[in-house]
Amino acid sequence: MQTAPLVRFRNATLGYGRRQVVLDNVNMDILPGDFFGLVGPNGSGKTTLLRAILGILKPLSGEAIRQPGLRIGYVPQREMLDPLFPLTALDIVLMGRYPQVGVLRSPGRAHRERALECLDQVGMAEHAHKLYRDLSGGQRQRVLIARALAVEPSLLVLDEPTNGLDLPTEASILDLMEHLHRRQAMTIVLVSHVLNVVARYATRIGVLMDGRLIAGTAEEMMREGVLREVYGVDVCVQQIDHHYLVTVREAQEVCGA
Repeated sequence: MQTAPLVRFRNATLGYGRRQVVLDNVNMDILPGDFFGLVGPNGSGKTTLLRAILGILKPLSGEAIRQPGLRIGYVPQREMLDPLFPLTALDIVLMGRYPQVGVLRSPGRAHRERALECLDQVGMAEHAHKLYRDLSGGQRQRVLIARALAVEPSLLVLDEPTNGLDLPTEASILDLMEHLHRRQAMTIVLVSHVLNVVARYATRIGVLMDGRLIAGTAEEMMREGVLREVYGVDVCVQQIDHHYLVTVREAQEVCGA
């Protein structure tokens, strides 16, 4: 029996108002256990599709179906949270418990323990009582991931989680995502404008370009012919330690040479 998707788009037109169409004929399933990478340049419609996945934006036409009772843990770009507020890492993670706590109630011991567990999951337990504004970029990103985990999500959605990070920190964040996916069976949607970020880890990939979405398994999408058609440039696709690496092919270059 085929597993029901957590989120399904069928012939969906996404946009704003009646005339501002951003994406047309979107067909995509997010299945339990997916590590789904959404990639596209700035202005390609990533934010629009992300809003539709979160249920904030309804299709202009077609269907966007979310599984009943779906809980989404959302990790926004770090710039969306003002670091000037005098909140600790633990305070930030406790925000993820508000749906269970209630808006006008204070989190009890059980909620605080759950928040500390989430910080431990992302390697930030020892920083629980440090001010968020005093943390490094990578540490802040881990705290935001812990906040999303505090929701106890069936789907974890991350918006440009490696944006503005140096290479070692970027790699550590992506390794954390792979750990959550493989060891804890977390379903993940990772949004990025860098193809190689999602190509290294995603099991399924959607590429946004010129108002359309092309989606498939990583094996289907990481083919030179497919990427050449999508991006309009000649590329080399190599597999290194079971991860894909995409580079622009220079004139007369032989891939893998």
